[in-house]
Amino acid sequence: MMAFSMKLPFVDVVCSNSLKNTFVNGKKLGYEFQIRLSNYRGHYLSCINEFRVVVDGKEIDSADLTFYLNEKEFTVAQLPYLISEFWNIIDPATIKVFAPGGLQEGEHQIDITLILRIPYLPTPGSMKEHDYALLDSCGSKRLTLQI
Repeated sequence: MMAFSMKLPFVDVVCSNSLKNTFVNGKKLGYEFQIRLSNYRGHYLSCINEFRVVVDGKEIDSADLTFYLNEKEFTVAQLPYLISEFWNIIDPATIKVFAPGGLQEGEHQIDITLILRIPYLPTPGSMKEHDYALLDSCGSKRLTLQI
């Protein structure tokens, strides 16, 4: 059976000018950038079906990622259980990557796979229970890291 997904490219998913290295106690322990939903409404974090990050062609292990939203930080493994954490359409989420040494100054390609389940829209034609349409909120952008 063919999968059904919608793509509503309202905004760039990867936010411009958001890439920076992160420091803890003076040590460069990684980097971060921001993403937004490309949709007409917000979603609960538990509706994220798939989330992957690729930087400069290398997929980042989900154990090295955290998702910061609503002044709270979550692991990717926690996302399916966050039934009361709402991602407002106008709020960017900060993606933090644990990578000792961070990134070098210059341009970096950021590719985001973000597939959300639309809990109020059953998949057209499906006879399966709890089979909901998917929203493709994937995005890519070249960002410049400035030190």
